[in-house]
Amino acid sequence: MKQYTVLTLFPEMITQAFSHSILGRAQKEGHICIEAIDIREFSKNKQKHVDDYPYGGGAGMVMQAQPIYDAYASIAEQKRGRIIYLSPQGKPFTQKIAEQLSFEKNIIFLCGHYEGVDERVLEELKVEEISLGDFVLTGGEIAAIAVIDAVARLVPGVLGKEESFQQESFSDGLLEYPQYTRPAVFMGRTVPEVLLSGHHGKIQQWRKEQSLLRTKQKRPDLLEK
Repeated sequence: MKQYTVLTLFPEMITQAFSHSILGRAQKEGHICIEAIDIREFSKNKQKHVDDYPYGGGAGMVMQAQPIYDAYASIAEQKRGRIIYLSPQGKPFTQKIAEQLSFEKNIIFLCGHYEGVDERVLEELKVEEISLGDFVLTGGEIAAIAVIDAVARLVPGVLGKEESFQQESFSDGLLEYPQYTRPAVFMGRTVPEVLLSGHHGKIQQWRKEQSLLRTKQKRPDLLEK
């Protein structure tokens, strides 16, 4: 079983996000386990504060090192593994990284807030930083949910059929080909004849051509890579 532990100020965001659909079922079937640890529970402040003003001045607040470290220390040894901090300063998250992380047995995700996290705890825990893109979110939970979803769905048994993700966008560096289902005609628009032909060779060739065409039109930067 793959273990994903999230250090967060809002554990309900994590538990609710993964209590439904495919990943909810995958947890019930024992393929993955997703747990959320409330950092605030480890605050030594009576008001359960976990942040303070930044040294040197500046706007906003900074998450303190102590509650984060103690939250991490509460994780059982057998559930510890790579620690990922969701940060706009991290390396861009890609399908390739998702595939690499899907082989990890245990991953810990740290969700930041406010102006960030005290640098010392990041150094002490030797975290890896991952970014969803060049933009800023109100907290790391949304990013953690996205990364866990992308990684967990690649775990054997989660989707049921391996080919479900082998032919998706980015799996071969290209965008996925167009998809169609019934009815064969919708508002005057028909399904391409080749998909109704039953000729698997021609269908595969058409899909490859469409993937190349769609990538050229929508994401030419992928072809350059």
